[in-house]
Amino acid sequence: MSGALYLAWRYLAFHRIKVAILVVAIALIAFLPAGLNTLVGESARALRARAEATPLLLGAPGSPLELALSSLYFEGGAPAPVGFSEVERVVATGLADAIPLHVGFRAGAHPIVGTELAYFDWRGLEVAAGRRFALLGECVLGAETAERLAVGPGDDVVSSPDTLFDLAGVYPLRMRVVGVLAPSHSPDDRAVFVDVKTAWVIAGLGHGHRDLGEAGAPGTVLRRERDASGERIVAGAAVVEYNEISPDNAASFHFHGDAESWPVTAVVALPPDDRSRTLLLGRYSGPDAGVQLLRPAAVVDELLGTVFAVRGYVVGALLLVGASTLAVAALVFALSARLRRREVETLVKIGAPRATVAVVLLAEVGFVLGCSAVLAAALTLTVRSLGGPVIRSLLLS
Repeated sequence: MSGALYLAWRYLAFHRIKVAILVVAIALIAFLPAGLNTLVGESARALRARAEATPLLLGAPGSPLELALSSLYFEGGAPAPVGFSEVERVVATGLADAIPLHVGFRAGAHPIVGTELAYFDWRGLEVAAGRRFALLGECVLGAETAERLAVGPGDDVVSSPDTLFDLAGVYPLRMRVVGVLAPSHSPDDRAVFVDVKTAWVIAGLGHGHRDLGEAGAPGTVLRRERDASGERIVAGAAVVEYNEISPDNAASFHFHGDAESWPVTAVVALPPDDRSRTLLLGRYSGPDAGVQLLRPAAVVDELLGTVFAVRGYVVGALLLVGASTLAVAALVFALSARLRRREVETLVKIGAPRATVAVVLLAEVGFVLGCSAVLAAALTLTVRSLGGPVIRSLLLS
């Protein structure tokens, strides 16, 4: 028996290029359906886990999918905003706590998320270095963001302008990094977290000016007038807005307009139990609600249902291709055995039993199939451990 296996091994070693091609072809055919199922399955579990951890999302009327993707994964276009009064409205019901979210701005490739400190407690995010933000203009980075930007507490990051030439005069904001979060293996790792008021500063709703009464400000002053209340300074268009908030100028920052109308892109509602969630959904179900309140898990399930349907068609096509490939491989083995007829006859003439010859041929086939199975399993395990983030980025981009 060992002699038959040795002959099979020597034959395969001599024809190693042909054998390698067969191994790779069969392995890929076995891997593609299994790898696709593993890839989609692992990604679906990760996507749904974050959606299930978010009881309710409130936002402007429109696409529920857009609202869910932007609020949960910070991807896609920013939905239409709602007023900050919606946060107070949810809390006033007594049925849920509320956490505002403002998404849409970016620092390079990383989303800027305006929120409150309660967000960190709800998501279970721990600070690995530094502290949480406490003042206007401070930010906390996700672990992946800090690694990619190579910054840490004490450094700065700058928001990206919406357009190259911002005619509205909304300047990029330089933000001081005060903390870096521990890895959570979630979209929070690649975000830049700021207080929601800092997000409003980036949006141009709040700003600070130079002290027009100081000595270096004459070029920005149109005229100075005195009346009974004291000196009144009329500023010109050259007055400069700050693009950085520091302890020296923080007191000059102020906001315009009604605080209840300042925008948030979503409100996370956190009811304490299923009964409160059901009652809250009922209060926002009428046509005059003016906003939409949705269960993110249901929205993600609808998205995944489409993905699974497409996956079924793709797997079916791959199985047909696989059957064709296996048929071609079987034909290759059959032709190879036919071409080796004289070799087989020589083995029989020198005394080798036909059973031994059969073992040689079967061992060759078994070796090819075994190597293909090992390679396919290795590829599937690699996809299972590393492919989830890839497919999530493809689904959400």
